[in-house]
Amino acid sequence: MAPPARRRSGYWLLAIPTVAPLLTPLYDRATPMLWGVPFFYWYQMACVLLAMLILATVHLRNRRREFDR
Repeated sequence: MAPPARRRSGYWLLAIPTVAPLLTPLYDRATPMLWGVPFFYWYQMACVLLAMLILATVHLRNRRREFDR
């Protein structure tokens, strides 16, 4: 008998940091500025931080499920 398939959850969240930087018309501008930094730059840095947060969340959720077994 084959073992039950492991259910991975949260992988759909990985689409968010993939798609967010591709939406160039949303951030192709200089205003609003944050501490003198144009929107274009701080939006990209926010995408990097968002990607790190989402990757860590998905990894920890799936890792925790493996330890529960």
